[in-house]
Amino acid sequence: MQVIDRRNFVKTVVKAGAVATVTLPAITGSSRVIGANDTVNVAIVGLNGKGRAHIGSFRELPNVRIIALCDVDKAVLKREVDKFTKRGEKVETYTDYRKLLENKHVDAVVLATPNHWHSLQTVWGCQAGKDVYVEKPVSHNVWEGRKAVEAARKYKRIVQAGIQGRSGEAVKEVFEYIHSGNLGTMRAVYGLCYKRRKSIGKVNGIQPIPETVDYNLWTGPAQLKPLKRERLHYDWHWQWATGNGDIGNQGVHEMDLCRRAVNQAGLPNRVISFGGRFGYDDDGETANMQVAILDYDPVPVIFEVMGLPGRKDSDAMSNYKGSRVGFVVECEDGYFAGGSGGGWIYDNKGKKVKQFSGTGGKQHAANFIDAVRSRKVSDLNADIEEGHITSALCHLSNISYRLGESTAPDQVKERIRTYPNALDSYSRFDQVLFSNWIDLNKTKAAVGPLLEIDTKNERFKDGLGEYNIQRWANDMLKEQYRAPFVVPEKV
Repeated sequence: MQVIDRRNFVKTVVKAGAVATVTLPAITGSSRVIGANDTVNVAIVGLNGKGRAHIGSFRELPNVRIIALCDVDKAVLKREVDKFTKRGEKVETYTDYRKLLENKHVDAVVLATPNHWHSLQTVWGCQAGKDVYVEKPVSHNVWEGRKAVEAARKYKRIVQAGIQGRSGEAVKEVFEYIHSGNLGTMRAVYGLCYKRRKSIGKVNGIQPIPETVDYNLWTGPAQLKPLKRERLHYDWHWQWATGNGDIGNQGVHEMDLCRRAVNQAGLPNRVISFGGRFGYDDDGETANMQVAILDYDPVPVIFEVMGLPGRKDSDAMSNYKGSRVGFVVECEDGYFAGGSGGGWIYDNKGKKVKQFSGTGGKQHAANFIDAVRSRKVSDLNADIEEGHITSALCHLSNISYRLGESTAPDQVKERIRTYPNALDSYSRFDQVLFSNWIDLNKTKAAVGPLLEIDTKNERFKDGLGEYNIQRWANDMLKEQYRAPFVVPEKV
């Protein structure tokens, strides 16, 4: 596991933040009024993985037509365009998102690009008069997420966050059941991301960029650096310049469920996180094993990322109360365990009491289109504001982790002893590592500081001294952007 040099890391962040940036003039555009029976013209941006799924979802919706596709990889773009051609469907093609926004016929854009592009593309889309469906997380850092919200409000755009669980009827019923007091007082909420993530490998040097990729456009707001991993696509999730680790990838969905469970609209009072990248020496930077404690009053959210299997030489994952990718709500008279598609209420002896089931993925796209027609932000199941807050929880957790120092197990437990439920999470964390032949006394976890949050201003409370940890943390709420791909101060 790579040990973080906290002081040098923060000096780098501060230096980067001092670099002057240049912003493009706002892209202007007009949007047409869409009647109840009019066709909504959609463009899909980013065509790997989730982008392909979005093509299927939006094509199935009545009075919705995909008229444009955009991807910086010409091979990926051609792959999807060929499918349209075989169906006899005409579609415009773009590699540059800015050019797509000049198309006056596009009413809405659906963004499934890498994380570091999400907020800027949302801002540009709003400025161009387009409605926006932006995948999770809606931002790469806390500051730019708020800018995406500001753009949506200023330009009166409909902006949906790709947190599909918000359109699931089953979990709505779960929360109504729990919040009505059927299980008594809530004690703790656990978010679970027990998802196998194998090593991305380790290269010996700079790797060639695929000939079909415009690497300048792919990199966009991030700093243009040589490729130093085996795969350009997807594995960007595990490097900090473009991704946010699994807590900011898969974990965003479960984090949102946790926030809904504790019924909180804003940020927590404090955050602390510990973990590391365990089990292999590769080009990944983000934690594959991580626990974050988000100190909401009166009920904390404790989030667990387990990227290693339940035991070495197996892909089978461990679980907590039967749930692997989901959440657990513990109350005085029982608990709920499940995910976005529902789950079970159990009594304190583990006996099943009541089941909730359902789906929400396709309904989420339909909900977006319904709001595009009504022009009512209140009709959205996952308005950009909700996506921003939930994404910020993941970013705040990562900031604490990244400021962490390798620490002996007893000291880690001492740091989190204020949160008794978190000690159970530590035990599960330790057990998974032990079952993968990793001894935390030898390969230590990095434990971050307990950071105090100014919830109103979405920053950490100011501290004193040149190397005050709160100041370091504030420097990490925003990052350096590369002109001309700059998220503007004023949207």
